[in-house]
Amino acid sequence: MGVVAMTEFTPWPAAEAELYRRKGMWTNQPLFNVLQKEAADKVALIDECQQWTYGQLNQSARSLAQGILNLGLKTGDTVILQMPNFGEFYEVFFACLMAGIRPVVALPAARATELTALAMVSGAKAYFGFDQFHGYHYEKLAQQLRVETSIQWGVLAGDDHHQVSLANLYNDEPNFELPKIDANDIAFFQLSGGTTGIPKLIPRTHNDYYYSVRRSAVVCGFLHTTRYLVALPAAHNFPLSSPGALGALWAGGSVVLASQPTASHCFELIAKHKVTVTALVPPLLLSWLNEVPNQHQDLSSLSLIQVGGAKLGADVAKRVTPVFGCKLQQVFGMAEGLVNYTRLDDEVDTIYHTQGRPMSSEDQVKVVDEADQPVHSGDVGLLLTKGPYTIRGYYNAPEQNARAFTSDGFYRTGDLVTQDSNGNISVVGRQKEQINRGGEKFATEEVESWLLSHPDVFNAAIIPVPDEVLGEKSCAYVEAKSGISVKQLKQFLFELDIATYKIPDYLLFIDQLPKTAVGKIDKKSLRQHFDLGQRQHSGSHS
Repeated sequence: MGVVAMTEFTPWPAAEAELYRRKGMWTNQPLFNVLQKEAADKVALIDECQQWTYGQLNQSARSLAQGILNLGLKTGDTVILQMPNFGEFYEVFFACLMAGIRPVVALPAARATELTALAMVSGAKAYFGFDQFHGYHYEKLAQQLRVETSIQWGVLAGDDHHQVSLANLYNDEPNFELPKIDANDIAFFQLSGGTTGIPKLIPRTHNDYYYSVRRSAVVCGFLHTTRYLVALPAAHNFPLSSPGALGALWAGGSVVLASQPTASHCFELIAKHKVTVTALVPPLLLSWLNEVPNQHQDLSSLSLIQVGGAKLGADVAKRVTPVFGCKLQQVFGMAEGLVNYTRLDDEVDTIYHTQGRPMSSEDQVKVVDEADQPVHSGDVGLLLTKGPYTIRGYYNAPEQNARAFTSDGFYRTGDLVTQDSNGNISVVGRQKEQINRGGEKFATEEVESWLLSHPDVFNAAIIPVPDEVLGEKSCAYVEAKSGISVKQLKQFLFELDIATYKIPDYLLFIDQLPKTAVGKIDKKSLRQHFDLGQRQHSGSHS
């Protein structure tokens, strides 16, 4: 029986909270203190239009916090924040924190269906967005949310012809007092990374998230000389806090924002701003690796590339240092809390073949079977965790919490992993993303990683499909360079000498894999696509 939250927010037990404070993990400081720097004139943030010093970013966030409160929002209210990679994202984010207003950070790809549901769940009072981006007009989305949900204000950056323009909210009243922030309170909400349905709200407090940021920055060696490129969506947990932009700011470094993650665009920014660190997901890393021979930008400033968000194949991992001349760090984490890193001084085999180990001495992890009993070292099992920055419950979701958390507070991640004698974790797949092919079971992520090791494959997703004889077969949807055939790709898998039952029964090429509101591959949509009978260009193996 899991823990059922009696209130909207499930706090850490008092004894554990006191332990985290005593150990200096929880400092009772608000998250926006990352902006407090003696060197206020140092550049903190650079986007494609302007740059901010630490002093300017701190002041603009304070001014915007005043304007937000003057608009009619109150401390304790919730808003939706959906912006692309521009500096205004951080201005609004920090302003909300300073005002005691809780933003739900949504990725730019989310649309009305997802955001309407999020507004309903969170009771959001305002929507903060960008006028238009990559041809999509967010003003219409804001108008729709105002009609159909509790949202009263649509605040947009960009052009100033909206009902509420962000540019008109900045307010510098000298005697305006911002509220005192309790670091135990919810700072903001992230979204769960489930592959189906509307994401659950993940409440992050100032204390737990600030610790996660600080500890990540220490483990990853972030310094005042760090120049961090945000290539992934800024709202995502990985580039926000692992160590991400917040970690770079805490360390006194600089953050560079890329409006699009393409190799050509980001290579130009790396060369121009002498970027030292960036974070990528495996498909993006692959596209960058393949583009290096075609580019002539100076990438020598890069000292570290972090890769996470999905399993990175060892064959791809081994290409990073020879191609880019920098270190590779694997990252495995979740918006609910736990973050694992390979360490910068780990042996190469650990970096190539594992996703690292927990970053905190107070992270507790268990690898268990379906009866919650520990498995033998090295065996595949389900990952459970709790600690100083892993939540104890989703927001206002008692039924989900009863399933997602154990009676003693461990979060059921749903990840299938192994853990070696040094504590390093290797992700095998997801509990609910297995295929049972006539009694032969395998994790879809395992085969996806093999597909991704092919130099012409950019992204891949495998789903189970019904079969009258075997119960289930597998179907791989693949984003790849034009010209490669199903036969060639299957031959590639055969030559890896893997079990034949793991080779996809069907293989379909797709221009772009569908994504959920939080940027995960939407396998539910792929199942619907397959069910429509669109099996052209597929093949079966014997």
